[in-house]
Amino acid sequence: MASWTKIEMMTEDGRRVDAQVPVIVSASRSTDIPAFYSDWFVERLEKGYVKWLNPFSGVPLYVSFAKTRLIVFWTKNPRPMLEKIPGKDETPLDVVERLGLNYYFQFTMNDYDAERLEPNVPPIEARIRTFVDLAQRIGASRHGNDRVVWRFDPLLLMDSLTPQMLLDRIERIGDRIAPHTPRLVFSFIDIQAYAKVARNLERAGIRAREFERDEMLEVAAGIARLVKGWGISAGTCGEADDLPGIEHNRCVDDRLMVKSFSDDEVLMRFIGAKRAEPTLFEHVSAWEAPIKPKKDFGQRAACGCIRSKDIGEYDTCPHLCRYCYANTSSAIATTNWKQHRVNPNADNITGKYGISHPCRKTGFSDFCNRPLDP
Repeated sequence: MASWTKIEMMTEDGRRVDAQVPVIVSASRSTDIPAFYSDWFVERLEKGYVKWLNPFSGVPLYVSFAKTRLIVFWTKNPRPMLEKIPGKDETPLDVVERLGLNYYFQFTMNDYDAERLEPNVPPIEARIRTFVDLAQRIGASRHGNDRVVWRFDPLLLMDSLTPQMLLDRIERIGDRIAPHTPRLVFSFIDIQAYAKVARNLERAGIRAREFERDEMLEVAAGIARLVKGWGISAGTCGEADDLPGIEHNRCVDDRLMVKSFSDDEVLMRFIGAKRAEPTLFEHVSAWEAPIKPKKDFGQRAACGCIRSKDIGEYDTCPHLCRYCYANTSSAIATTNWKQHRVNPNADNITGKYGISHPCRKTGFSDFCNRPLDP
């Protein structure tokens, strides 16, 4: 995939560096920025850039927000985005809006409270209230409810957790939040394909398992029935199989963008939307989503997302979910979170090196102490 356009920019400590300038920012598949790093994130927005560390090479990369038009938030608890920033009369969401940025949320709300699979996620009742509050907060603007997408992700099975039990939990949640969302997105857990997931489950003593084909069909049929009753749609995330009544989702979704942000011509042109001719009933032309979206080839083959730049870092999420794809271990994630708290104003999430001391990673989480030039 071709890299983003680059510009030369000045860092806070007066160095000139090259920086990517993405139009769409993902915050983030790698960690929960809204839940744990919202104050840091909006400060970086106001500073105009962030330093991101490549998870494979450890090479630091500067990302400028100079051309950013949209932020896709991924979270299990966006409550901090609705609360006042310490010492200020604004919430993080207020700052995003003041800066003129479009945004929407991918809100993962599973119900694994009984199994303790998500130990640091708020209880399900609190998360349902947050979901409704967030949708109502955004709903003051046009297409508000289209901008909080519900995810039950991943679906997993245990001896004490059957497909029907999962459907019952999905139904209980959906009965409460369906009026506030356009869509339910889900995926089936992959354990064997991800050594990190298998290790995290084993360390926690969790005997989870993947779905058999007939179980997938059972759950998919149940979800299709539920969403039809709620009047919303359903899609799978990163699943190659076709399931009756279920679409293949695009989480970073040009169709949602056209529906919700059509007044942003820069964004529309970036995603390849086309002008539709006015009709007798509409005196201005509208935008239509591209027939062939700009797929993000940095994602899995079955992923339908269009191109975005993720600014999160692995091994930094303190939710400590037992099945986590993004943390190597709970211990490493906790250590990195504590390090962030020591230096919360750094230009990278972990905050280990301050602004002027980027350092190379070896693997996903072990950092050396030798300063390197970017």
